[in-house]
Amino acid sequence: MTKPRVVIGLLGSTLDAGFGAARWHRWRPTVSVCQHPDLLVKRFELLAQTPFLDLAQTVAADLRQVSPETEVRIRTLDFKNAWDFEDVYGGLHDFARGYDFNPEREDYLVHITTGTHVAQICLFLLTESRYFPARLLQTSPPKGSDKPTYSVIDLDLSKYDRLASRFRLEQKEGLSFLKGGIDTRNKAFNRLVEEIEQVAIHSREPILLMGPTGAGKSLLAKRIHDLKKQRRQLAGAFVEVNCAMLRGDAALSALFGHAKGAFTGAQTARSGHLLKADGGLLLLDEIGELGLDEQAMLLRAIEERSFYPLGSDEEVRSDFQLIAGTNRDLAAQVREGRFREDLLARINLWTFRLPALRDRREDLEPNFDYEMDRFAQRSGRHVTCSAEARSRFLRFAVSADAAWNGNFRDLSGAVARMATLAGGGRITEPVVEDEIARLRALWKAPAAADDADPLLASRRDLDLFDRAQLGAVLEVCRRSKSLSEAGRELFAASRAKKKAPNDADRLRKYLTRFGIEWDDLRR
Repeated sequence: MTKPRVVIGLLGSTLDAGFGAARWHRWRPTVSVCQHPDLLVKRFELLAQTPFLDLAQTVAADLRQVSPETEVRIRTLDFKNAWDFEDVYGGLHDFARGYDFNPEREDYLVHITTGTHVAQICLFLLTESRYFPARLLQTSPPKGSDKPTYSVIDLDLSKYDRLASRFRLEQKEGLSFLKGGIDTRNKAFNRLVEEIEQVAIHSREPILLMGPTGAGKSLLAKRIHDLKKQRRQLAGAFVEVNCAMLRGDAALSALFGHAKGAFTGAQTARSGHLLKADGGLLLLDEIGELGLDEQAMLLRAIEERSFYPLGSDEEVRSDFQLIAGTNRDLAAQVREGRFREDLLARINLWTFRLPALRDRREDLEPNFDYEMDRFAQRSGRHVTCSAEARSRFLRFAVSADAAWNGNFRDLSGAVARMATLAGGGRITEPVVEDEIARLRALWKAPAAADDADPLLASRRDLDLFDRAQLGAVLEVCRRSKSLSEAGRELFAASRAKKKAPNDADRLRKYLTRFGIEWDDLRR
């Protein structure tokens, strides 16, 4: 179904002028827009300066006469000097920022035939930068016996490098937005973010973010969504899904939804994450953990924008942009038969590998300051750090002794702990020394457990408490012949207090929290 067309155009004080019957014998660009039978306009936003409001009323009446189905709105713009670039750009920019655009429901055209040359350039630039989420409309007078013509222009940014350079400041703002306002110093990372910013603004194709756990994939995906929404390229929500927590029918249901009665316990229908992301951005973190059935359905949903909920014969449509995150080698998983080759080919058009924190040691200082500010915002407490304490922590942070296994999660946790324990709201050297000792122990302890159990090694984002508990559970499970046997040992004390203990079910639910099934333990 064709979306209603909305035209935004400046009143031409000279070209659109004319009163009395004689005005119908001359070509007037604004009126001519609605005189093309194949260019149906639902609404015309007529931008006019205050001195020309009488002319605007006449042109508006003529538009209604030639096209009764077109709603005409006169919008007043006050330029002190229509040839002053800053004045005109500011006025049009304010209009664009305040206008309630809805690209999902309406098709916008910006008419650039009228107005001063300065105004036309400003309209071009605001459209090219997506402040007007529109295409350009250019009209031309009749030549000889020919009829008036028009053309709709889709901007090809590669042809307008000089004009695009005017927006370097805006691009810097976009880069700073993606980096959370952090003045990062690592050259390779800054180049990576520059490329991500270009892709985020100019493409709706899937993006694959690779890198270790805690490198910031989820946060970057959220900022990409917010940047695209700021530029009016997305209207829908940001939906984040951790695929490592999905298994079997629960995975299919969570992603694609299900019909009522699709399986035991499905007492009501469920929409699913893909439908929730319609018009927005879907982050599938740890996509390498999805099963092959879910991968096949996901591939179809990406390519055809449609899918069938579990147990339903009715197709559901959802137009979302996908960002996939993983800390695994998906190519290796393809060779092992654990990941679909066609799905990988579909999602790796734009692949970006985020470096570990230890590979960006020059960025530790600005990120330390960022985490201090973030703690203040979260807690409402302003905590300072003595010069000696700050210097001591940063010396350790950039040294070879700092492993940063959890990447930014480790740094964020360290700052939060030091700020919380800071007496009088000031972090001192003893507080820093205690935290350094805590970090050394944290990085040393999980390493042995990782070597002992590969299921634990793939879950580095867990707190030390959860890792220790899960490690003990896995050890019991591996030496047990069944879920029930392992459950009886693990719940020996509490099961005696229950009338009908179900040890296997309790254990199964616990393992599911971490995305682990009994068959995983058998392998």
